[in-house]
Amino acid sequence: MKKYTFGICIAIIAVAAIAAATFLLNQAVEPTAASFTVTLSVRADALVDNIHLLDREKHELVPYDGVIFPETIIRIYDGDSVFDVTQREMRNAGIHMVSSASFVEGIGNLFMFDAGPMSGWLYLVNGESGDVGPGQYILSPGDIIEWEFTIDFSEGW
Repeated sequence: MKKYTFGICIAIIAVAAIAAATFLLNQAVEPTAASFTVTLSVRADALVDNIHLLDREKHELVPYDGVIFPETIIRIYDGDSVFDVTQREMRNAGIHMVSSASFVEGIGNLFMFDAGPMSGWLYLVNGESGDVGPGQYILSPGDIIEWEFTIDFSEGW
């Protein structure tokens, strides 16, 4: 009789433990950081019109319309920087990106200096050129991030 009672007690404890675990797993978990959306795009329009500046083997990397990553609304989290979002989305889209610290050297296998000594990637947020590096620019709800390959940094884009 003692073995039978002991077995029932173990079974009741096991059922209670499973029920408690199931209850806890099904509870809604509040995210630790607020989320919001921004818009991101990556373009190489300057190269479409100046393809002759690239080495011939790079020509096929430039889309006919200049769009490497189309304008896309993305959910991000409080504290995300331009660099964080760009790196994450390029990885998710399977687009090769190379950076050093939070400086973007290349996107889509198009690198700084590929089209001359003043060429490379620039970013804008809400139409304004970033006055800090992309890793230091913390995003706000509704921001519009635009990356563009420029052939002359001194002219912007």
